[in-house]
Amino acid sequence: MVTENDSAPQAFRDAVASMHDVRLRPEISLGEIRPPRRLAPFSHAVGLEVVRPEPEVIPETSGDDAFGRLILLHDPRTEETWEGTMRLVAYIQADMDPDVAGDPLLPQVAWQWLLEGLAEAGAGYSNLGGTVTSTNSVRHGDISGPPQAFQLELRSSWTAVEEDLGPHVEAFAHVLAHVAGLPPEGVTRLGG
Repeated sequence: MVTENDSAPQAFRDAVASMHDVRLRPEISLGEIRPPRRLAPFSHAVGLEVVRPEPEVIPETSGDDAFGRLILLHDPRTEETWEGTMRLVAYIQADMDPDVAGDPLLPQVAWQWLLEGLAEAGAGYSNLGGTVTSTNSVRHGDISGPPQAFQLELRSSWTAVEEDLGPHVEAFAHVLAHVAGLPPEGVTRLGG
């Protein structure tokens, strides 16, 4: 097993470079994270996180967390089940507002955000599959934190049909922005 290094195929190195050569909205940060090592001969991973202004008073719990991981798996031999050489594995977790989390259509809407993001970014893909889970956790007894917490998790994977993975990262950031409740780019939210 080898992760990104000088002995990696040029196609993989180009794909990795394209994952970092993207312009994302300022509220989303992108950084390299440790990839899984046994899923493919070559792998690379980036983490994306919604960055919010630091509050003057540090809250007891974080209620606006939203982050994701996008993992590139590369097998130059063309993995049969992938129907290609590059597979992207995506994971997003976000705290949700109770009003939004209560919508029974939230999982379908979140999946639609992924489809729209891929289409709008022009990301060519095949073999897309995944799950969306909406949870409501209720705390009991002597546990700190809000009495109820709502989260959304999106897990998906797809095969990239080209080596330029920039559009895929942009699509992933699009979904992250939606689940985090960020306003559309160029729109400023008024009030608290």
